[in-house]
Amino acid sequence: MYSNQKDVRHNLKMFFIDGLSFMPSMALISITAVIPSFLNQLGASTFQIALATSMSFVCVLLAQPFFGFVASRAVLMHRTFSKILFFQRFLFLVFVMLIPVFSGYNTVLVHLFLGFWAVFNLFVGSYAVFFTPLVIRLLPPDKRGGFRGIGQAIGSLIGVGMSALIPVILSSFAFPYNYMVIYALGAAFMFINVVAFYMMRENKDAEPTEPMRLLEYIKGMPGAVRESSTFRAMICTCVFLAIANALLAFYTLFALRVFYATEMHIALLTGLAIFSTAVTQIVFGYIVDKFGPRITALMCAFFVAAAGITALSAGTLNVLLVAWVFANIANAGFMVTVTLLLGIVSPSTKMPLYVGAFNTITALLSALIILVLPPILEGLGFVPLFSIVTACGVLSFTFNMFLLRKRLGRRL
Repeated sequence: MYSNQKDVRHNLKMFFIDGLSFMPSMALISITAVIPSFLNQLGASTFQIALATSMSFVCVLLAQPFFGFVASRAVLMHRTFSKILFFQRFLFLVFVMLIPVFSGYNTVLVHLFLGFWAVFNLFVGSYAVFFTPLVIRLLPPDKRGGFRGIGQAIGSLIGVGMSALIPVILSSFAFPYNYMVIYALGAAFMFINVVAFYMMRENKDAEPTEPMRLLEYIKGMPGAVRESSTFRAMICTCVFLAIANALLAFYTLFALRVFYATEMHIALLTGLAIFSTAVTQIVFGYIVDKFGPRITALMCAFFVAAAGITALSAGTLNVLLVAWVFANIANAGFMVTVTLLLGIVSPSTKMPLYVGAFNTITALLSALIILVLPPILEGLGFVPLFSIVTACGVLSFTFNMFLLRKRLGRRL
């Protein structure tokens, strides 16, 4: 399945470059820090900021069945995936080049960003249904966490450097040209990421996924949930982690609206997110290789609950920063964990279907909560937000200990 050792080593290098390039781009085009700050400076409403946050879930929900259908029929998944990513990033670059054209027209620029961001996130629907099978297909079980985690960690450290550039760029260029420079740098890293996927080596003789028509794929998702009790246990455990991670952008909004965070604070939030992600990806990467992804999912639930409880008691920005670090540890740990859990619970020939079903459920619930929150936050403040985060951590921990543990076996 994994071809020869030479190809495995080559693919490890490509996944290393994937992490090395992806993490800096996420620092520069951060939906949890940079983008909320950009929209807030444009005068966007709370609902518009929430809409931008929810798009990664709503658009995934809409587009993922199509990309799951494409993935199920792809002969060489890495080549198909790289072409999809190239087109996505090219369209984002088009938006970046349009920023000077609409400089001074803040309302127009808000709507223009939301439009391009929606299209960008439609392509995000391809990520899980291609990336998860590629990791499972191309890397042996004992090499899926550690080395990839090192690449992501080094990429995160580069991201720390990029986040340190953010206040320099913001103060060196007039608005919105400063954000144009930040987004252009992020796009450059994303194109390097495309090359890494294109250069991977896939064994043509590997067991193919089961090809499905688009309607078959859509109709098959409920069946995937019904037929596997282990998959249901995994969903119950991980859906709460996904929801909590989806609310990260509201921590930044809390810092901006309640503690009047400055551009330096936004850079600090970005830097802390990236640095905590770097450490987490190394540590969790090796833990998941040795003890399995259920244990790291349990750790993620603990940090989610800790983030919620800490934020509820945040009387100063410094306390909120501690909650922010906890939340980002949980988010980074979830990224390491969920791919491998899906690999365990999914039949190899139906992996795009199972991944699609999981992501559809998490995207739907996350989007609903994000879109319902703005009027609640406007009326009641941020206490309901962090109460939800705390509940998500407690529920995920409980389902992990009493349901997923039983289904996977104690050793996982």
